[in-house]
Amino acid sequence: MKQSTRILAIIVVLACVPFACRSALRAGQHAPVQSKPRAVQIKSGSETINGYLVLPDSPGRHPALIVVHEWWGLNDWVKEQTRKLADAGYVALAVDLYRGDVATTLEEAHEISRGVPDDRALRDLEAGFTFLAARPDVDKMKIGTVGWCMGGGYALELAVNEPKLAACVVNYGAMPTDRGSIARIHAPVLGNFGAEDRGISISDVHSFATAMKSAGKSVDLKVYDGAGHAFANESIKESYRPAAAADAWNRTLAFLSKTLK
Repeated sequence: MKQSTRILAIIVVLACVPFACRSALRAGQHAPVQSKPRAVQIKSGSETINGYLVLPDSPGRHPALIVVHEWWGLNDWVKEQTRKLADAGYVALAVDLYRGDVATTLEEAHEISRGVPDDRALRDLEAGFTFLAARPDVDKMKIGTVGWCMGGGYALELAVNEPKLAACVVNYGAMPTDRGSIARIHAPVLGNFGAEDRGISISDVHSFATAMKSAGKSVDLKVYDGAGHAFANESIKESYRPAAAADAWNRTLAFLSKTLK
């Protein structure tokens, strides 16, 4: 092959290599392989349940999060939040509390959620905690939880029952009121609520904050004027409030970075 022909062949090959790969080749390194979401199975008591796991792109050990879905179930919106949390540097695991069911109407969500025993849901979340703590890519001392709606309440239930939990984010979820439960919360808690939420009242938010502070617990709760329940979910157009949702998300990332990183 003539010299000019060989040079042309090399140029053609390099033109077909993505820019990121060429940069890595020039540095003598392999281009990073981006992790993909994957379905996983988790042992919960005598049952095997499903989870949606997303890993950060970077190697090494990472803090981790148990993601708890709304009363709709483990739908596309919750999976999107799980991916966003992984993009922020966390091993993120969404636990399927509904055993594969996903509601698309209020009636379905009400019926399915009523069929989930609280002790089973807590057992499933504890199983998620154990699953993450056993992974070599997870710092088992830095596992937190994030939940919305029904999932926000369960995130707090996990904080009550899992002393090793390192952080808890509750978005418009029910809060414990008895002193015994609050005394058992060791994780710092961040909460985001809507002033017009007809299920979670502002007085409930203030009562929880007062009880937590009286017990010497770390708590940071914010109430958004003009927002109601599910204000962070853009797939629910009638309740979505972009400004409040963006601020709540930024608060969540800042809180998790402070408590887990």
